[in-house]
Amino acid sequence: MAALTPIEDYALIGDCETGALVSRGGSIDWLCLPRFDSPACFAALLGTPEHGRWLLAPADAPRAVRRRYRPGTLVLETEFETGQGRVAVVDCMPLRSGAPDVFRVVEGRAGQVRMTMELVIRFGYGSVIPWVRKTDQGLTAVGGADLLRLETPVPLHGEDFHTVAEFTVNAGDEVPFCLEWQPSYRPVVRHQDPVRSVKETEEWWREWSGRCAYTGEYKDAVVRSLITLKALTYRPSGGLLAAATTSLPEQPGGVRNWDYRYCWLRDATFTLYALMLGGYTEEARDWREWLVRAVAGAPSQAQVVYGVAGERLLPEWEVPWLPGYGGAAPVRVGNQAATQFQLDVYGEVMDALHCARRLGLPHDENAWRVQRALADYVASAWREPDEGIWEVRGPRRHFTHSKVMAWVALDRAVKAVERYTLPGPVDVWRRARDEVRADVCRQGFDAEAGTFVQYYGSRLLDASLLMIPLVGFLPATDERMIGTVRAIERHLATDGFVARYATVPEVDGLPPGEGAFLPCSFWLADNLALQGRRAEARRVFERALAAGNDVGLLAEEYDPRAGRLLGNFPQAMSHMAVVNTAANLTSHTGPAEDRKRS
Repeated sequence: MAALTPIEDYALIGDCETGALVSRGGSIDWLCLPRFDSPACFAALLGTPEHGRWLLAPADAPRAVRRRYRPGTLVLETEFETGQGRVAVVDCMPLRSGAPDVFRVVEGRAGQVRMTMELVIRFGYGSVIPWVRKTDQGLTAVGGADLLRLETPVPLHGEDFHTVAEFTVNAGDEVPFCLEWQPSYRPVVRHQDPVRSVKETEEWWREWSGRCAYTGEYKDAVVRSLITLKALTYRPSGGLLAAATTSLPEQPGGVRNWDYRYCWLRDATFTLYALMLGGYTEEARDWREWLVRAVAGAPSQAQVVYGVAGERLLPEWEVPWLPGYGGAAPVRVGNQAATQFQLDVYGEVMDALHCARRLGLPHDENAWRVQRALADYVASAWREPDEGIWEVRGPRRHFTHSKVMAWVALDRAVKAVERYTLPGPVDVWRRARDEVRADVCRQGFDAEAGTFVQYYGSRLLDASLLMIPLVGFLPATDERMIGTVRAIERHLATDGFVARYATVPEVDGLPPGEGAFLPCSFWLADNLALQGRRAEARRVFERALAAGNDVGLLAEEYDPRAGRLLGNFPQAMSHMAVVNTAANLTSHTGPAEDRKRS
């Protein structure tokens, strides 16, 4: 069996409608076409090479491998050095004008290098072996409604349902490969020129990143995070995915494997601030419009998660023929969280739309109509237990963070009336807001331990409590928050890496164990900065930032003992946190300070 490729050995390429993961070894092991949540064409990431991959690498083991994103872009360049010379594989997906393409160009840098290519196309998450035919330009592969077409000047031949090739690259050579998807029932259309398309894609990303308005410290990390967030945006709708993958485990070999190729309302305010800090007003506006469309309808039917275009039906099912990353099973498609009641998301949506108004996005009358309905619903539903921010699969509880976010929903509704003279029953909202606050301070705080707790009546901690000062519920310097931060540092943190909570079956209904949750580490840095512990905050931030891989990408979680990334990858929430916390550390008017004064 081939050695498991670490998650940190992958890099993302994409066209703002889908994405692919490319390993340091030159293999594309994950690719969903035509969009992020489609059945994979390459699923070796969660299975074996037999489930689909595209390898392009030296025939002999390289002495060294160096890779980078070309500055300011999502164009990946992987350079291999062998005993005979140096060669680079340049990978990208151009923003599409029609069908999605993957371009790979092999550039000879020095000497002469023998290269090998292996293409294994599998539709239906690795289950469908297509019918492959040779053409004058390469091949076509058809399986049901899907067609992939490869064009290259390199001679190809088939071996055991794989397509393989060997060729030699000399210094100065450029050998192109272009893979394009289209519906199998439409006429075949010729590809663009790969070499020219790579240059045009590079120019597009340079122009986009060159508009970044962020001027604080850690700018390289901020720009890379903004590029990653742009890549995870589904351009036709404006929705932002949580990650490009499904079922990368939160615990090696475990069952905490979820599908993150969807859009979470919980990311709303973090996304908005990150985009506005970067000066990307158009993307922020598109995200706000996606939010309004997604939650339109009866407030009681609002979901925590939606499809990339706003779809609501996301049934969760298992893929039994894929063994999972490192044997972590089951592999899941869809997300059961779409059916959960999570009170906190109402606060996130209300806060995001309020912040959009404060940050200068044009007024949207539909947005306020939605906000009014949401505020009315929260005023009547905040006493109900829910599944909480971490989408537990145990019983519903009165989670402290959820109640705090209910307070946020009502607080932002009140401020919309008070500051912007928008119409609404402000007395009702203000009274409910005060009741929520009193309830949280009475039942969500353990006076004996001197800390807020995960849920009413428990003594457990939860890193989501770090959000309390970030949303303005209490100052970070309040003694109750000082005690909470110290308790989280003592019981949930390892070298500054913060776990979400103690994973015990009675809380989340799953076997215990997972890595540190990287966004929580950034939230800890935010709290330390607000408490005046700025040197400690920088150390926590820089340590979490250093958990990223060699091209600056972060997963959802990190194992500080093994030094390995865990969970779905790359993770939007982690990269939002990079942008926001960098601003918090280099400015006294960053998002943490601004949001709590909303």
